[in-house]
Amino acid sequence: MTQKQEIPAKAELVIIGAGPGGYAAAFKAAELGLAVTLIDPEANPGGVCLHRGCIPSKALLHVAKLVDEAREAEAIGVAFAAPKLDIDRIRAWKDEIVGKLTGGLGARVGQKKLTYVRGTARFKDGHTLLVKGVDGAEGEMTFNQAIIATGSRPTLPPGMELGDRVMDSTGALEIADVPKSLLVVGGGYIGLELGSVYAALGSKVTVVEMTGGLLPGCDRDLVSVLKRRLDTKFEGILLNTKVASLKEAKTTVTVTLEDKKGESSTRKFEQVLISVGRRPNSENLGLENTKVELDQRGFVKVDAQRRTAESHIFAIGDLAGEPMLAHKAYAEANVAAEAAAGRKAVYGPRAIPAVVFTDPEIAWCGLTETEAKEQGIKVKTAKLPWRGVGRTLTLGRDDGLTKLIVDPETDRVLGVAVAGPGAGELIAEGVLAVEMAALAEDLRGTIHPHPTLSETIYEAAEMLFGK
Repeated sequence: MTQKQEIPAKAELVIIGAGPGGYAAAFKAAELGLAVTLIDPEANPGGVCLHRGCIPSKALLHVAKLVDEAREAEAIGVAFAAPKLDIDRIRAWKDEIVGKLTGGLGARVGQKKLTYVRGTARFKDGHTLLVKGVDGAEGEMTFNQAIIATGSRPTLPPGMELGDRVMDSTGALEIADVPKSLLVVGGGYIGLELGSVYAALGSKVTVVEMTGGLLPGCDRDLVSVLKRRLDTKFEGILLNTKVASLKEAKTTVTVTLEDKKGESSTRKFEQVLISVGRRPNSENLGLENTKVELDQRGFVKVDAQRRTAESHIFAIGDLAGEPMLAHKAYAEANVAAEAAAGRKAVYGPRAIPAVVFTDPEIAWCGLTETEAKEQGIKVKTAKLPWRGVGRTLTLGRDDGLTKLIVDPETDRVLGVAVAGPGAGELIAEGVLAVEMAALAEDLRGTIHPHPTLSETIYEAAEMLFGK
């Protein structure tokens, strides 16, 4: 009989959840000299990002990119036979990446001499946790300080349930099989990324989005660059359309769709992926037994140091509000850990980059044109289409756009946006420019390497000066 793990009775700093926010906070706090106890049900840290999100999805998107490039290479005189897909090997490769990364984090837990408890925790009061191990061990743990980093989970529309043929993003990443037809419910970044994967693997993908455009909240000129390409990859993109009902059968799912006029139609798909957003994991934590407060959407209310209404309890990552991104959690983790160690630290970024890892990618940071219009902020923009950029053409692509958004009076860079191959890599320069309060002249005066896609930022800056 396996001996149950011992639940520590006391902790100087306890961190609940070992995703990007949780493990980053744990490592930072340990470096600052705090004794850290980290609680998570997984064998190794990683959270949704490494186990069921960012990393496995990007691995599969790389497969999709290879397949698409092989199919499109004939246009530049390089012809390949049709790619032969070994789904079992693709799945295993993806799992190997996840295992390598999470295993590495597990090793760091030992190196940092953290106390790692496999299980879940619930607040009994403001200084006591009820801890339950995955092996059935139970115990009470008192703590001096706590950081809650329990993340988020996929949400389902009312009346919809998961089943053998209806999956969420977690199920989609398993790649159990490749259906002949797939309906993606939701035109946000997760749905478009996973839809792109399945389309490359051979599924006829249809996307249904209840609003008037894909990627709600993203500037329309950026989305149009992506949509033009998705129109050639997907079987259909249905906007202003909602799913009225799903009826799962043995081999198909019958879907009733309703357009903006209220007219209904029925279609059948082999599988359905529901991707309409995520919700914070703030339930079942016993927060009602503390002074910690939630907003109307279930996010924990925090201050600039990520402290809750209980000043010794912090909340970070998806649990602490939008945007629900791993790199935002990393930044909050450092602030919370430093504050817990008694250092002066404040979370106040000017720009948090967002990246949609489709093909082409879309990335932006700082103020968007959409936000400027909504907030009545006057801005000056420069938009550079990529069709005349040398490096773009040598890649066999001419789809792309770089946009700068600046203050018309001071020329300070307020926002940067890129749509095109490699946009996720290019946006870091924009983030730095916004954070450093750079002027358009700074971007214009910075020598960019030639021939590269990064030159598009320089050339967009030149446009602001009439060149």
